[in-house]
Amino acid sequence: MECDYAQLQKIYGAPSDEDQRRYSPARCIGCEMKVVSGNPDPKHVSTSFVERHNLTMRMGMRRFTRLTNAFSKKIQNHAAMVAIHAVHYNFARIHKSLRITRAMAAGLSDHVWSLEEIV
Repeated sequence: MECDYAQLQKIYGAPSDEDQRRYSPARCIGCEMKVVSGNPDPKHVSTSFVERHNLTMRMGMRRFTRLTNAFSKKIQNHAAMVAIHAVHYNFARIHKSLRITRAMAAGLSDHVWSLEEIV
């Protein structure tokens, strides 16, 4: 356990009117940081990476977006779709700043995977 690890939990307040409550996220009114292990630097504890990943998943798979009919009726179908998205995201999608896939950057692959290789 030589890893510095902390969790940041955002505290949300209730929206003021009915329309905001239905279509908009609640307003963040504060944050609580909890150290899990090590001695993390508080200025580097952030939810930005997780929130960006969640946005990428929501935009890439409409089943994560509210108020749509693209949901999975079975948990097995949902889990399979998440797995397919993860493989495509890491092995077949070229990162704009890296100019290669994330798997290639990590040394896990030497080429961009095709749809046939993913399946």
